[in-house]
This record gives sequence, structure tokens and C-alpha cells, in this order.
Amino acid sequence: MPTIRVGKILAPLFAVAIIFATYQLSLTMLDRDISSIEISGPFQRVTALQIEAAISSEIEAGFVGADIDQIQRLIVALPWIDQARVARRWPSRISITVTEQVPAAVWGDSGLLNTRGELFVSESRHVPAELPRLSGPDTRSAEVATRYLAVREQLIPVGLDVRRVHLDARGSWEMTLGNGIEVRLGRKAVADRTELFLDVVADIITSRATDIEYVDMRYGNGFTIGWKGGSQTPVSSPKQAEREMLAARGID
Repeated sequence: MPTIRVGKILAPLFAVAIIFATYQLSLTMLDRDISSIEISGPFQRVTALQIEAAISSEIEAGFVGADIDQIQRLIVALPWIDQARVARRWPSRISITVTEQVPAAVWGDSGLLNTRGELFVSESRHVPAELPRLSGPDTRSAEVATRYLAVREQLIPVGLDVRRVHLDARGSWEMTLGNGIEVRLGRKAVADRTELFLDVVADIITSRATDIEYVDMRYGNGFTIGWKGGSQTPVSSPKQAEREMLAARGID
């Protein structure tokens, strides 16, 4: 039978035990109560006291024992907090930097969307009157916000803006411009209809905004302009639309 030297087996185990014990002892010696928390941010909607209260259980774990990732998650879970950076500062200080949400639009009656189209407050006590109104199924808030931002980006250079975008439960889209004109896009070929509206109809609206009540884009090959007097003008081709623009501007 081969001879097994117990010392060769126990020596590595003993070394590992010493290293582990040294590590644990070092943590114990290094760990101490957190002496201060440094919190920086705009503090327009959230206070430093609210943040401190949210992370109190983790702070009690000590300088080394505190879970930095969990602290960050607890802070971001607070209403109006968008991002948070948390770091240890030797010997016993925790540094926290927060960024608050920036409301870009009202969702439904009193919800607020951020600049990424995310619903971060479902019921706000204060709804800024100047924000555009977006509405639709909650699961599609980002899609509605994306369409709003894309359309607005192209309307601003021609002097128009979007006040409201609505997506109903059946998938039908409607927009209301800043001048009150309603734009009906419907459910089908929404991207193509939106492109036609931006390329052609926006120019007509720019020159006849005070006379137009609505624009109906729900046609396979054109659109209809509804005038405030009650009449309608069907436009079935880009060339006809061009003639409408020229007529609106008083050009033969």
C-alpha cells in the first residue's frame, strides 16, 4: 500500500484556513460605523432626508458591510429619481449623487413620462400645464412618446408643434397640433401616413392654419382637409396637394 503523507494534505488546507481567517479579521478591523453620508443632487422633487430614510437599513450594516448595489437600487426606486451613483469614501463616508427625472410629457390624466418615454409617476399631484398630453395603453407609452418626439422634431422647423398624441385601444392614432388642428392617422400604414403629413400637409397647414379644423389621413392614396366653414377638400395625389398649397398662398 502506498504511504500517504498526511502533512502534504493538511498543509494546503491549513494555509487556506489561515488566509480566510486573516481576511475575516481584516474585514472586522476595517469595518466601522458610517460616520457621514454625502448626498448631492438638484433636490427639486426629492429631499436628502427621503434618501437617507430609504437606505437606513443598509447604512446600519457598517462601512464595509453595507451593500453598495442595494443602496443604489433603493435610491432609484424612489419616485422622481432617475439615476444614482454610490461609492465608499475612506475611512467611513458614503458618497451619493442623484439625478432626478425630467418630465417630458403628461401621460393620461396625471402620469408623467421622462425623456425616454418611460412612465415614472403614474399619478402626479402637480401636472405642468405646458407639457404635451400623450395617452394610450400603458404598455405602449414608450411607443407613443417616440412617435410624438419624431413628429415634433420635424414640425418645429416649419413653425408647428404637437399638443396631443392619442392611441386608442383599437390602435388608431390621432394628433392635435399646437394651433388646435386635429390630425387623424388611423390604424393602418401609420408610418406612411405620417410621412405624407410631414412632407405635404404640414406646408398647407402652415399657410392656412386659421382656416383648417382637421386633416384626415385615413385614405389609401391621399387625405381630406376639413375647413372651419364645414366644407371638405379631398386631396388624392401629391400634385393636387401642391396645387392646394399654391392656391393657399395665392399663387396661380
